[in-house]
Amino acid sequence: MATNGSENGTTLGSNESAGGTKGKTVIADTVVSTIAGIAVRETEGVHTLGGGASRAMGAMKDKVSRSNDPGRGVKVEVGEKQAAVDVDIVVEYGTLILDTAKKIRIHVTDAVETMTGLEVVEINIKILDVHVPGDDDSDDDEEKGAPARSRRVQ
Repeated sequence: MATNGSENGTTLGSNESAGGTKGKTVIADTVVSTIAGIAVRETEGVHTLGGGASRAMGAMKDKVSRSNDPGRGVKVEVGEKQAAVDVDIVVEYGTLILDTAKKIRIHVTDAVETMTGLEVVEINIKILDVHVPGDDDSDDDEEKGAPARSRRVQ
């Protein structure tokens, strides 16, 4: 019987073929989350994963640990033979969102099924925002003397 959970992982069966070494293979939920996260990031039109709070906390964590969490913005449920994936993303402005969602589903399914052998039965995609080029520079504009949006109306 398989155990679920990010600490224990999921047992994918045992190798009992004649002449082979016996044993169990356990894949942690975080492994599936990382694989899915990388596949999503590699999809054209995706700016970033996770919501604003998740990205802010992740950026702080990345600075402190000097690493980056490829599973950020991805939640998975892993069973004995199947997996379900939920992703929260921000798309680039001008992206055809439905086409990007199709590509995400294809990339994630291919990556997870190929690497783990699990069947991906569901991929839920939540579009949280649209990234407009130049929006990242809004703090720099305030420092350069440009009026902030909150100061427009007094």
